[in-house]
Amino acid sequence: MLFTALLNTFAMNLLPILLLSGAGFILGKTLQVEPRPLGQVIFYLFSPILVFNLLWNNRLSWREAGGVVLYALLLCLLLASLMALALARTKLPTPTRLGLILSVAFANTGNYGLPLVAFAFGKEALAYATIYFVTNSLMFNTFGVMVASLGHLNVSQAIRNLLRVPTIYALLAVVLAIHFRLPMPAPLQRALDLGASGAIPLMLVLLGLELQKVSWSNHRRLIGSTVLVRLLGAPLLAFLLNLPFGFQGKALQAILIESSMPTAITTTVLASEYRLDTPAVTAVVFLSTLLSPLTLTPLIFFLQ
Repeated sequence: MLFTALLNTFAMNLLPILLLSGAGFILGKTLQVEPRPLGQVIFYLFSPILVFNLLWNNRLSWREAGGVVLYALLLCLLLASLMALALARTKLPTPTRLGLILSVAFANTGNYGLPLVAFAFGKEALAYATIYFVTNSLMFNTFGVMVASLGHLNVSQAIRNLLRVPTIYALLAVVLAIHFRLPMPAPLQRALDLGASGAIPLMLVLLGLELQKVSWSNHRRLIGSTVLVRLLGAPLLAFLLNLPFGFQGKALQAILIESSMPTAITTTVLASEYRLDTPAVTAVVFLSTLLSPLTLTPLIFFLQ
């Protein structure tokens, strides 16, 4: 009986997402489609549009949104710090260490997390998941870019790189638009809706394209440990961090699912852009994504 319930939970919530990613995987294998150009289109165009549109249409109060933002920030920083401490005594090259830290700190809260929360818990939970995703995206495009840049650049150069990240400007634009209650012209709103609706499917296809490029590095034990931390350690830490926050109901469902997602596909883009250990990062993305149904299915069943 329990097995049937878990199987139904997987089929209704996870399988549709995996099918679209699988289509991207097959497309890459058969037509030799390169993931990097699509990744750049998503990073510089569709991701900012998605962030702007999700925030513009969100109906949560500033207080509710602020709690989710603080929670997501703390969890990201705690995961990165704990992973950095764990790798401090190793003799790994700096690009490898930085890549593994990013792999633990940043989960796939967008192209995997958002549709999963929507399927499993509905629009009310999706509102909280959206704030979590935007916060994670902001951290990725600031803190994540700085960490990646430090493998080859100094701090001042890393900070200058932040000014080239379009998501920051999208976030600033939507905050100002909401604060000053600026009107949204209908053609612009339709363009934003159109771009945002295509962002998540493109991200899922990119996930499949990236996974078919996986190459195994020599750090297999560390890769396995990193996957375990991402899939098991992060949810446990997320649950403990919620004790002082006290999220309940749809908010709790959203933040725990988002916290428990596998490694973000965009970490491979960041690793490639800043010459980190791309094979190690891609392997973590591949394994954590492949194994994620084993951890997410019982979690969804429990939260439901």
